[in-house]
Amino acid sequence: MNYGEIKQCDIANGEGVRITLFVSGCTHHCKNCFNPETWDFSYGKPFTPETEEQLLSLLEPGFIDGFTLLGGEPFEPDNQRALLPFLRRVRARFPHKNIWCYTGYTLESDLLSESRARCECTDEMLSCLDVLVDGEFVEALKNISLPFRGSENQRIIDIPATLSQGKTVCHALMSENIRI
Repeated sequence: MNYGEIKQCDIANGEGVRITLFVSGCTHHCKNCFNPETWDFSYGKPFTPETEEQLLSLLEPGFIDGFTLLGGEPFEPDNQRALLPFLRRVRARFPHKNIWCYTGYTLESDLLSESRARCECTDEMLSCLDVLVDGEFVEALKNISLPFRGSENQRIIDIPATLSQGKTVCHALMSENIRI
């Protein structure tokens, strides 16, 4: 897997101060995507053990609230296979930090049901997450006043609650009238 960028102090892609990894490779190709260069699976740099160590080091400070995955598309099957071992390490080393992931896939129809995105890693990768922002960016539904998402079709999902209740549970940010 390759990645396009690491942000060391991100406040736009999840609550609090975050470390953010933009993975490469995406087959959605959303119209007016904010990061189209990451559609190419070979864009950027290889995700190496050294990259993993760099990210773990960046997550160390107490003021860092968590880690966010974006893309590209973290839930492309090849990306899941590369990311899952790393997410296990993050979860083990920083159990108090939260993990957000942005995906163009829809939780119920693409990640929890048979689809081209679902693979042997999907269930465990989901279990490593605290929050999933799902759904493709849709230009016609763009709304810049929404917290942590770009278009009105996208949802902010509480993954632990969803997995324990067996039904999709939206994060409180979906019901609050928050403007950023």
